[in-house]
Formats: sequence, structure tokens, C-alpha cells
Amino acid sequence: MIRRSTFLSVVSVALLSISNSAYAAETITRFDPRGSESGNLIIASVTDLDFMRPLISAFQQSNPGVAVTYIEDTSNNLDASVSNACSDRVFYADLVISSSIAQQVRLVNGGCARVIGSPVLSSLPDWAQWRGELIGLTYEPAVMVYNKAAFTEDGPPRSRFDLIDLMRQSGKLNGRIATYDIEDSGVGYLFAFQDSTEASTWGRLIEGFGRNNVTTFCCSSEVIDRVADGRAYIGYNVLGSYALSRAEKDPRIGVILPTDYTLVLARAGYIPREARDATAARAFLELALSPRGRAILDGETWLLTPLSGPAALARLSDGGAPALRPIPLSPALLVSLDRAKRVRFLSQWRKSMTPPNP
Repeated sequence: MIRRSTFLSVVSVALLSISNSAYAAETITRFDPRGSESGNLIIASVTDLDFMRPLISAFQQSNPGVAVTYIEDTSNNLDASVSNACSDRVFYADLVISSSIAQQVRLVNGGCARVIGSPVLSSLPDWAQWRGELIGLTYEPAVMVYNKAAFTEDGPPRSRFDLIDLMRQSGKLNGRIATYDIEDSGVGYLFAFQDSTEASTWGRLIEGFGRNNVTTFCCSSEVIDRVADGRAYIGYNVLGSYALSRAEKDPRIGVILPTDYTLVLARAGYIPREARDATAARAFLELALSPRGRAILDGETWLLTPLSGPAALARLSDGGAPALRPIPLSPALLVSLDRAKRVRFLSQWRKSMTPPNP
């Protein structure tokens, strides 16, 4: 047996890149095996390592000889890496997990994945799987976060209608709203595109964002940081897993499931066609959706699963039935990636985000 000298060793921080508005880094972290090394499961993901660490630990308890290498990147960077690997038919990772599910569906439809071949698929609802190759691992609402100190008198907006009214009626939110930069964030773009198809409020919402000088960021954590310290009063369309986990530890933050409707994302995983250890990748997916895995994710990270998420979110809705709208894993998501539609949508976004002349 090889003595495990450390639970975690950071191998490298590499491939630094500068985008138009955000600093992005691919981070590679290795979890040493707990016994004589017999394999190395390579996971490429956009999920913050702290959220996946408990699941990786449980996986290695059951598979002590398997090292785990975790590649963490932004959604658009990860999509570029796995797309290039698929096109060149070269290995990049054994398992790919991303919240940018439209990009995931595109890759699967393009022949980049292999059939998972696990009985765990039968336990999932139809909307949380596609072709037996892509499965939804989480049940994450798109929420609004708010700074509690900023809403001590009247309370925060509870719906998009409330938010629109507040943006129109006062200057309270001028410069105090934060959301995703949908040009840099795959999940931010997905949520925005879904909003534009779900309700009639979209045009008024982004008009209000522009008039109130909304600020945009690559990641949920940056939005939440600004809400916590008061630089922003409202964070819009933030991933609920990050928001709820942070709110448990930070009393400055409140979390709202919008009452008009709450989009729900299934962070999805697939096994690439060129995976070197599909068996280990399949075992990791099965663990995530097993009773043990669900207890870890639900209890420690707020990465709720499609099997336990609806009931958990219902408990957060003050006794009312939340208007949860899961986003299905299906080819319908590819509409948002159509080049012409994307150009038009982003053009509308940019025009609306530009404050009007005084």
C-alpha cells in the first residue's frame, strides 16, 4: 500500500486567458488515491471544487485505488476544450460536467459522447436525460439574491413583476443590480434566453436593467460577493446552489425563488467518446444519484438532484407551491445556440444594457 501523504495536491494552475471582460483560469487539482494506484479518473467541470470535494471523497472511499484529477474551468472555455478534443478525436477527460446544458446537448448530438449504460437512468425523469448519453445530476433553481440590510423597510421584490416595478418607481436600484455577463457565461446566456421565451416580462426587465446601470459578471460567486457587501442590492438569475450554500453561512444574504416562475437547471454529465476510464466515470455518475450521493449533495452543498430537489425547494417557498420550471435536456436547447439567433439576441441585450442618454 502506498501511504497517502496528502488528501489533496494542487498540480497546476494553467492556461490563463484574458477575455473581453473577465479573467479566467483553468485549474487542475489531483486527489491522490487512498491505496495502490490503479487508475486516474479525469473530470472536467465548471462546478466549483468545494462543491464537488465531498462527492470525490466518497468516490475514493469506494474506489481507493483510483486517483481523481479535477479540471475546473469556465463554461465557454470548457466547451471549447471538449469540442476541440471531440473534433480531433483525442482524449481530454473521462467525464464532463457542466451547467451550460445547451452546449452539452450540442456535443452529445454531435457524437461526442458514449452511451452511459447504467440502470440509474431509469430513476430519472425524462426531462433530465437525453439519448442515454447525457444525464442531469442536479436540480438548481435560478434565484434572486438580495442584501437584507437594503430591504429592511419594504422587503425585497418577490417576482420579476416586483423587480420591474421597483426599477421604474425609484432610483434605489440604480447601479445596484448584478447579473451574469451572458456573452461570457454559458449558463448566464441560457437563463437569459429561457427568460426571453418563458414570459412577457423579458423586454421590460432588460429595459429596466439598462436604465438602472446593471453590472455583469462571469460567475455566480462574483454576483453574490457584491450583494453580500452591499455594492449590489439584487443579484438576478444566480444559480441557487451557490446562493443557498452561501446564505447558510452569511446572514447578510437573502435568497428568493421568484413567485412568477423559477427556472430549474439540471447540471449535466456525459462520458466522452474518447474516455479512457468509462467504468470509473459511470461509477461516479451512479454515486452522485445514489441515496448516499444524494445525501452528500443535498446535505453538504445544496447541489440538489432531480430525485430530491422538488421537495427540498418546496420547503423553501414559505408553504406555497413554487412555480418550478425545469429546463429539459433536449434538442430544443439548440435553438439558443443557433448562430443567427444568438447574434440577434446578444444585440438586443447590448442595446438594452446601454443606459439611455440623459
